[in-house]
Order: sequence, then structure tokens, then C-alpha cells
Amino acid sequence: MSNRLEAFLNKELANFNVLFVKLNQYHWYVKGEGFFTLHEKFQEYYEELVEYIDEIAERNLIIGNAPIGTVKEYLEYTTLKEEVEKDLTGRQMVERTLADFETISNELQEGIEIAGEANDSVTEDLLIGFKTYFEKNIWILRAYLKN
Repeated sequence: MSNRLEAFLNKELANFNVLFVKLNQYHWYVKGEGFFTLHEKFQEYYEELVEYIDEIAERNLIIGNAPIGTVKEYLEYTTLKEEVEKDLTGRQMVERTLADFETISNELQEGIEIAGEANDSVTEDLLIGFKTYFEKNIWILRAYLKN
């Protein structure tokens, strides 16, 4: 299988894991206006990512590649910024989540093309499903920010 595909899947495995941690942090630290809505939404997002993380790692194994699996590797491979601030407003948390979702969605398009070039329709389909999820939630987050 393609080394480009392995590298891409590992990059997104890193991104999904970094995003998982960020969403947990937002869930724990959100306060003020919008607390009830955002507390639940961040939890929904990180719970959904757990399944996606597993699917990426397993797909990499199925096609004969080695998924990364350490925090050190996640931080080396990710294209997202680790969240270090804990005193963000709910709006800032949503804005940063939106930016991360947009980054991943854009990168998924590249991965769809890489999988297509490798004639790997199963991985292509998996990534299309992820892109659909992120596009829908980009729309939801943008609508939330219009308040």
C-alpha cells in the first residue's frame, strides 16, 4: 500500500487524538453563557471521535501499515495546535473547534485523493464519511457563532 496513504492516515490519527483531548478540555472548562449547550456538545464530539480514531488505526493495520500510537507521535504528526489555555470563553472554544474541523475537513479531501490514487476504495469511502461528518458540524458551529 502507499506510503503516502500511511503517512496521511497517521497524520489524521494524530489530529483526531489531539482534537479529542482539546474537546475534553473544553468540556471540562466551559462556563458561563452557553454552558449547558456547549458542555454537552463538546462531550458528543469527543465521544464520536473515539470511534473514528479506532477506525483510522484499524484501517491502517488492515492495509498493512503501522498506526502511530503515542502522545509524542501525535504531537509530532498533528497539524493542529495543542490547546494550552484553560480560561477561554465558550465562543473562543467554538471558534477553535470550528478552525480544527475546517483544517481536518480540508485535509480529508487530500486523503480521499491519495486513497483514490492508491485504488483503495474502502479507505476512500471511510474518509468521505469522515469529511461528511466534519462538513455537517462546520455548518452547525458556524450557525452557533452567528448568535
